[in-house]
Amino acid sequence: MQGGVGAYTAALAQHLQAENIRTSIVTSTQIGLGPGEKQEDYPRLYPHISRWGWRIWGKVARLAREIQADWVHVQYQTAAFGMHPAINLAPAIWRRQGLAVAWTYHDLLVPYLFPKAGAWLRRWITERPAFTSRFVVVTNEGDRQRLSGRVANLAKIPIGSNVPGRLLSPEERRERRAQRGYGQGELVVGYFGFLNRSKGGLTLVRTLHELVRGGVDAHLLMIGERVGASDPTNYAYLQEVEALIRHLGLEQRVQWTGRQPDAAVSADLGACDVLFMPYEDGASLRRGTLMAGLANGCAVVTTAPQAPLPELVDGRDLLFVPPGDPVAGAQAIRRIGADSELAQRLRRNARERSLLFRWESIARRHKALYARFLPDATPGV
Repeated sequence: MQGGVGAYTAALAQHLQAENIRTSIVTSTQIGLGPGEKQEDYPRLYPHISRWGWRIWGKVARLAREIQADWVHVQYQTAAFGMHPAINLAPAIWRRQGLAVAWTYHDLLVPYLFPKAGAWLRRWITERPAFTSRFVVVTNEGDRQRLSGRVANLAKIPIGSNVPGRLLSPEERRERRAQRGYGQGELVVGYFGFLNRSKGGLTLVRTLHELVRGGVDAHLLMIGERVGASDPTNYAYLQEVEALIRHLGLEQRVQWTGRQPDAAVSADLGACDVLFMPYEDGASLRRGTLMAGLANGCAVVTTAPQAPLPELVDGRDLLFVPPGDPVAGAQAIRRIGADSELAQRLRRNARERSLLFRWESIARRHKALYARFLPDATPGV
């Protein structure tokens, strides 16, 4: 599936298998293989769900019993699962059927339910699984603070990079830039991931405009798929971004790569002078695209976090700017472009900090939770 949660689930499953935990994935019938992928790469993949409605309760329970899974572990993001509340109520149903349920929140945003659904009801639906699952994982400090003291078995496990880290040699970097049509004197600003309103696409375009208006020969490389699969509003937002590009006359300065293999994504990340990720809600460890930038040694400019983010330090590991501020974004990008020593220091420190978020460690921490809360079970999820 397009998007960070799909990439996270695939990576977690592969590393759990390496820890001798038999792992299966049940997902949508709409799943598609990416470039270079084959069905045999995923021997325990069950694309059985045509609609994430009330029938998933029985379908998932039957499959869990059929494959003798010890755990049903839901990877939850608000805009996924068709934004249907059946998934939020499922842990309580599955628990009554004798299944052990774990739950990972990739965000705690509240869903749209129906017209005039109040904030209390939407928040209750979002948080309900935290009180009916055997243990709960959050990916960042802000979500941990929101649930802390109210949820008994709560763990914070940051996500890893959804793209393997790779450091390009100077020659490889020049070759990749040439393949993309960039000269050595041009400032290449990268953005990774599909667009939605929370990721600041309009700010991204306005920042490019500020750079060009200030006399910088800047170009924007949009790395990855244009829109994700989980939220139907993504396409409408993409149209807004494309309209702004045309309005500002930036068509010749924006290049879209489309979906491509991980090796090509790493090469494009390494070819950029700056990776600019202007999240509207601030930088967070739940952002796989940020993790990918760190793992690939990018000089990162992103928006200041709204919740504590002690793992990353402004000026040491990356540069923070206010959200929705293209002038500040352009200033930070120009600063990196004009200071090679700063750029190299940010790239080196980004790679070092990414070691905190290694998939091997993430898998082992999950394995420990499975063993702790179901000690007599044969590992399987």
